[in-house]
Amino acid sequence: MDATREDIESLFEMQGIDLEIKRLTKELDELPQRGIIMAAREKKAALAAQQEKVVEVKRATTRKLTRIDDEDASLAKKEAGVQAAIDAAHGDFRNVEARTKELAGIVRRRGTIAEDRAVVAAELDKVAAIEAQISQALDEIAAKEQQAIDSFQKQGGDLKLAIAKLEAQRGQVEARVDADLARAYDRIVERAGGVAIGVLDRSRCGVCRAPIDGGRLIDLRSQAPLGTCPACKRLLVIA
Repeated sequence: MDATREDIESLFEMQGIDLEIKRLTKELDELPQRGIIMAAREKKAALAAQQEKVVEVKRATTRKLTRIDDEDASLAKKEAGVQAAIDAAHGDFRNVEARTKELAGIVRRRGTIAEDRAVVAAELDKVAAIEAQISQALDEIAAKEQQAIDSFQKQGGDLKLAIAKLEAQRGQVEARVDADLARAYDRIVERAGGVAIGVLDRSRCGVCRAPIDGGRLIDLRSQAPLGTCPACKRLLVIA
């Protein structure tokens, strides 16, 4: 295969650049921050769903407490009215007795309501505590997520910049290579991945290490200075 010394040197330089781009791209894809960010977002989604349920329970409990307070306020007003009627009854004992019984019933009901209110208020306190815990957990996770995002943008940005510089450098090197040879190299990289050119090592491919015997070796040597491995089809420099 026709190739100048400069072509061969440039192909090896391209290969070095391509391998470094591949390494940096793999490093970019495997940055640990990606996993941290994804895990944080999953936790946030789960906590948000839990928070929504807690908020609904809080609303229902608050409504229950409001109904209790409204009933107690109504009874307190009624209690004051009955007491005023008792105070105004003077010597009307029957009226006083009836009003007193009514007042006792109101007082008992308000006592029951007070007990119910204490229970509901305690429930509301528990719900509020859970809500605060979820809110705090969300804030902590959001902070970790943002920290991972900032780190990813910094480290990932540095890697992307390095890759972009290498790609620009590769373009300059490729411009020095015969166009047909450069296209052949690119096809091999796409098919084989990574290493596309090596050196014939006596009677073995310097890349795949497959032995090349007999007529195939003679034919390969006839392609000097650049041939193709009959086994892996990579380019081989023939000294």
